[in-house]
Formats: sequence, structure tokens, C-alpha cells
Amino acid sequence: MGNFNLSHRVVYAPMTRQRSYGYVPQPHAILYYSQRTTKGGLIISESCGISDTAQGYPDTPGIWTTEQVEAWKPITDAVHAKGGIFFCQIWHGGRVSNTSFQPNGQAPISSTDKKLTSLVRSNDTDVEQFSTPRRLRTDEIPLIVNDFRLAARNAVEAGFDGVEIHGAHGYLIDQFLKDEVNDRTDQYGGSLKNRCRFALEIVEAIVDEIGADKVGIRLSPFADYSESGDSNPEALGLYLAESLNKYGIAYCHMVEPRMKVLEEISECPQSLVPMRKAFNGTFIVAGGYGREDGNEAVAENRADLVGYGRWFLSNPDLPRRFELDAPLNKYDRDTFYTSDPVIGYTDYPFLESNV
Repeated sequence: MGNFNLSHRVVYAPMTRQRSYGYVPQPHAILYYSQRTTKGGLIISESCGISDTAQGYPDTPGIWTTEQVEAWKPITDAVHAKGGIFFCQIWHGGRVSNTSFQPNGQAPISSTDKKLTSLVRSNDTDVEQFSTPRRLRTDEIPLIVNDFRLAARNAVEAGFDGVEIHGAHGYLIDQFLKDEVNDRTDQYGGSLKNRCRFALEIVEAIVDEIGADKVGIRLSPFADYSESGDSNPEALGLYLAESLNKYGIAYCHMVEPRMKVLEEISECPQSLVPMRKAFNGTFIVAGGYGREDGNEAVAENRADLVGYGRWFLSNPDLPRRFELDAPLNKYDRDTFYTSDPVIGYTDYPFLESNV
């Protein structure tokens, strides 16, 4: 993967866990990430906010303050002590937020001023309320690009090997990419080129700051999370894959269209192939994979690496289990987004041979 030599193709995908109290990573994350580290394995951190306007969920980590950078250092040290390769996913939630998460109770920022409808969370009880966003002025957009650049620099200072730009799942970058959200009439709206301008400016700024070999991006052209669909996701994904080649980044991480609706699993194995063929770097796929179809994706040259979320969360030794074709622990969805520092976090068992 560029300048990194990986020992296997099983990637720990970025997953929000909401255990970073007050937006600061906690010592219990040292065990969590080190448990899931293998020598030469790629781990991508949970989303880290790039600024105090980025947050949209409680207790998600940031990477914009000195305190946050210092708190990440023992975590990155623990991963490196076991020989892992650790990328920091950097993120801005955009309109997927409300005023309670924003400095001085201000409106969340977005590409648009269209408000999201309320959403029942995965626990079927809590309801997320979203505030009406404020459309970013054209002259403000370079300031957000700069926040991403500074976050990338902070991530390297914190000891990460690189950053993954979160351009997926209906968050700020995706709010610019998708034509069902982006209703702008300036140079950041309208045409495909204009809607992709913000994402590519972020890529360029970060490449200039930390080097292309330390940069990846996650994209979900087919997804419609947070009302972020696009009328032609194939064209969007292909345009981005081709445009990214200019910058020579380490990888492109694409989410399968079968993850368009939560819990919907359907077979569409060729959907990302044009993007895979267009992109010159390492290509990661994610979205509902198991052991067998992950192997098939690699064997059929549809991917170089396969990202695993829920199964890696619940099986800290997932690469070893895949190697042995061993049974997998079941995951408990009710503990995905709690604040408990142990339960559903670091208490999933290993294979006995690994203890």
C-alpha cells in the first residue's frame, strides 16, 4: 500500500464508539486498538473531528487541540509496539449535528441550508434531532479546507502513519458531493466537477501538508445515509476515482452499494469495479463482507484490501480467525455506542490459542 508493507488484506475499518469523553481520547482506547493490532495490519481509527464545529455525536474524539493530540500518542504508540499501521480518519459532520454540539450554540455548517429530518437511532429508542444548517459562504470554504489540513498535521504529530479523509455517509464532504443535498449555485455546486471541488481541494491541501503516501480517502457514492443520495452515483464514483490519481494518494476506500440502506444486503459484486480499475493506488472495499466474499473480492481482483467493521469490533483477532476459518463471536449492537469503557469494547474474547 504505497510505502507500507502489509502482512494481510484484512483492514480494521473506522467505527465510531463514543467513548472519548469530552471529545478527548481515553486511556481505555489503548487496549481497544492494541487488541485489534497485528504486525503489518492496517487499522483506521474512529472518526476524529477536525474542529470544534465538526462534532455531531457525544464523546467522539477530536484531533484539533493539543490535549487531543497528546491523548492519542499513547494509543498510537501501543499500535506501533505491536507492528501495526495506524491511519487516523478525519471528519466533519456538517449538517448531521445540532446546535447543542456547536460552539456558542450556533447552527451547524453545510453545503446547504436544508434541514435533515429526525432519525431514530439503531437502538430503536433514541431520536436524533438535527438543527437547520447554515450554508457556507464561498469565501468560508477555504477555511474548512485549512481545518482538514491542520487536522492531518496534528494526526502525524500524534503518531499516526497517515490520515483517511472521511468523504462518505452523508457528512460534510458528502454533502458537497451529492446532488440531492448540494443545491449551491457557486463554483462548489451544480456540475459534477463543481460538487467534487471541495473534496479534491481537501485532498490537495493534505497531500501538500503531509505527503501523498500518508493519505487515503473513504467514499460512498451509492449510499444515501442522512438523505445524501445522488442521481448518478456511478458517474460520481468514477469521476472521483479518476481525479484522485492526480495526487498519488495511498488508497481509496469505497463502500459497497449494498450498504445503501442499513442492514440491507444484496449482491452487486461488479458495482465498484469501474472505480477500482480507474484508481491507480490501493483499493479498499467495505460493506457487509464476510470471510468468503472478502476472499472472492481479492481473488477476482475487485479489491486489494477488505475493510471489516462489526466483525472486527467483536473479534479482536479477526485476521487469525479468518486464517483458521474459526467461528466468530457475535456482536452486540446495543453496546456499539455506549460510554462503557469495557463492556462491548474490550471484553470480546480471543481464540484460546491467542490468550
